[in-house]
Order: sequence, then C-alpha cells, then structure tokens
Amino acid sequence: MFKNFTFKPRILITAIVLLVVGVAGLYYFTHSKLMIGSFDVTSLGILVAGLVMYSAIPVAMTMIGNETYLSIVLMLPSIAAVAIFVYGFIAWSVRVSFSNWKGLIPNYTFVGFKQYIILFSNDPRFMIDLRNTAVFTVGFILGCLIIGLGLAILLDQKIKGENLFRGIFLLPMSISFIASGVVWSWLMSSATGSRITGINLIFKSLGLNGLISLWHTTPQPWGMAFTIIPAVWQLAGYTMAMYLGGMRSISDDLREAARVDGASEFEIYRYVILPLLQPITLSAVIILGHMSLKIFDLIVALGRGDIRLDVPGIYMWTTTFSGNNYAQGAAIGILMLVGVAVLVIPYLVQNMRTETQV
Repeated sequence: MFKNFTFKPRILITAIVLLVVGVAGLYYFTHSKLMIGSFDVTSLGILVAGLVMYSAIPVAMTMIGNETYLSIVLMLPSIAAVAIFVYGFIAWSVRVSFSNWKGLIPNYTFVGFKQYIILFSNDPRFMIDLRNTAVFTVGFILGCLIIGLGLAILLDQKIKGENLFRGIFLLPMSISFIASGVVWSWLMSSATGSRITGINLIFKSLGLNGLISLWHTTPQPWGMAFTIIPAVWQLAGYTMAMYLGGMRSISDDLREAARVDGASEFEIYRYVILPLLQPITLSAVIILGHMSLKIFDLIVALGRGDIRLDVPGIYMWTTTFSGNNYAQGAAIGILMLVGVAVLVIPYLVQNMRTETQV
C-alpha cells in the first residue's frame, strides 16, 4: 500500500489545515447556532465542516500514489449518503409498514402484514388504484413505443430539417408533468354548452359534434385511458430518441446487403432493423414502466382529486399526510417499490450478465 509513498510537505500541511478547520467548525457549530436572517442553518454549517474535515483524508492520500485507495476514499461519502438516505429510509419505511402507526404520535407496535392484508382484502380504493395503474401502464408503454418507433423511422430517412423535427419531438419532455397536466386538463375539459373549451370546442367549431367527449370523466376504465394521451405526448419523443440512436448505431452495410438481396425498405426494417433494436425496446419498457408505476403529478393536475383517476402515489400521499395513517401509507409505498423492482432488477441482472460475457 505504501510502496509508492512520496512525502510532500505542502500536501501534508494542506491536509492538516483542512483537518483543523473542519474540527474547529464542527466544534463551533455543535455549540453555537448559525443564523442567516431568521433562518437557522446550523445543520448546513455542520455538514460543510464535516466535509472539510473529511477532505483532509483524500488530500493526504495523494502522497501514497495508489489510485485505487484514493478512489475508495472519494466514494465513501456518496456510499454513506446512499446507504442512509436511500436504503436506510427504505428499511425504516418497511418497519413502519409492519407497525400500527396511525396518528401524529409514533406507534411502532409490530402487527406483521396487517396493513398489506387490509389493502388487498378490505380497501376498494386500492383496488381502483391497481386497475387504473394497469390501464395506464399498458396504454402508456404501448403508445410511447408505437409512436416513438414511427417517429424514429421517419427521421431515419434523413429528411430535410431533421434537427428541427427532432427538437420539436423532444420539447415536451422538457416540460414538467404538473405543467403539462394543467394545460391538458384545459384541452380535455369535459365542460359543455357555453363553457365548452379546448379540443371539444375545436370539434364543435368543425361540426364534429360526434367526437365531443367527456374525456377523463367518462365511465372507467375509459376515463383513465384518456389520461394516457398527455403522458404519451410528453414521452413519445424520448422513446423516439432511444430508437433513433439505436438505428444510427446499426451499420449501413447490413442495409446495403439486404438491398442487394432484393429486400424492400419495409422488409429491411422488419427483418433487419427491428430485431437489432430489441435491447432498445427492453430498455424503453423498463424506463416507461417504472415511470407509469409511480406516476403522481400528471394525475394530480388532470384529476384534481377525482377518485376515479386515483393511483397508488396519490393514495399514499393522502393516506400518510392527510389521513395521518403512516403505517398504511408506508405499506402502499413499499408495494410501489416492489412493483418498480420487479421491472428494474431483472433488467439490471441481464445487463450485468451481458457485460460479464463480453
């Protein structure tokens, strides 16, 4: 470990200064308050002082000349943060979901799977959430894949203004779900008569009264199905970018060979391009699937509290922070996590196997 050690006085002095400053800062902030205006930011001061103190270690380790150990030391703060604020909080949520905590006073009495049993056997709202999530997930993934692939094929023809069209298709992705949800709630307004607006107003102006719809207020599951439209509008461009990148990575020699063999452009895409895009399709399904399982802000903006458009994310929020039923809210959150893990973990395992084989 120390065979490449080189004593460097300046580096050692710098490390000592950082260590002293960090320790002094921790001592000061743990015994005094740091106020900026009317805000108490003592915890921020402690964090900064701790980082300054810790930075003395990698600075000193540069004298050792071993990049492996230095890399480990530099990664330790991130590893600790992830361990505490991700996996630690997940473990805490699991513990709460096994408790009987309802109300502002914590109650960690262990009740086993009671909260999960209540959700699946005696909670009609959660059943609505599961149905809505299934409808939304299937429609959202299929819509994004079909439209994204179609747009990618069109742009793959190297049309004029490709960069402009690519930017237009990707633009919706830069808009937050809550902002687009507010706009689409006006476009798909179910108001009639003198209050008619949005798309229905366009249909009325064109004399297409038969196309006027109640949108997401129609009987389920069609009401939930209409919420897929703004979601697909927002993410189809992202799927297009994934497919287009995959197409551009395919060698032109394969296409030329297929053309020499007499294959039409349709057959080239059908039998050459699309099979090679299967990894892209799998990645898109994983990404879109996990987004649909934890959808929240778009449905809040569209539904505005309508129980018919309820999803687990909204139910978890209202159960926990409006109903103060922390145990059941944690159970809903863990079920959402399990749903996402079912999609993501097999994908990660497959990627690791592929990289190992390569």
